[in-house]
Amino acid sequence: MSEFLYAVEREYPVSIETLWDAWANQDSLQDWYHPVDLLCLPNSVENKSEVGGIWSVSVDVPEHGFVAYFYGVYNEVKKYELMTHTMSYTQSRTEWETRDMSAPHHDVVLNFEDRGQSSWVKFSQFGEMPAEQIELTKAGMESYFDSLAIFLESNASAI
Repeated sequence: MSEFLYAVEREYPVSIETLWDAWANQDSLQDWYHPVDLLCLPNSVENKSEVGGIWSVSVDVPEHGFVAYFYGVYNEVKKYELMTHTMSYTQSRTEWETRDMSAPHHDVVLNFEDRGQSSWVKFSQFGEMPAEQIELTKAGMESYFDSLAIFLESNASAI
């Protein structure tokens, strides 16, 4: 694995099944996998959370006039415990649609833990990144986790 960049972790007052589903279910990921002040492009999320499965997300960033495209492949999936996947980034829709898995990428490790009345998840990113960008990227992922909290709270009665 490449160089550790940062980690974000959070505990949520939901079952491990609910937390896992938020990450593993394509429709759920479409609803929350973006910073709180942004949204995913409609119907842009693909998520087959199994070894060799593809995931991809498109986040609209209108204030800067671009779309952030992310994609990768799952390397390891242990239900309710662990997901690992690659993560490539581009602002090119053509590159995103092509999804060249040999493109430069980071590695992501998601750890999950059942804590009884709550569940915990940790997102760790590995790769190469300029030092000044690491804190900004970590702050961005904190916002994704805030979005996950809003999603889990708003769906609590439906789950």
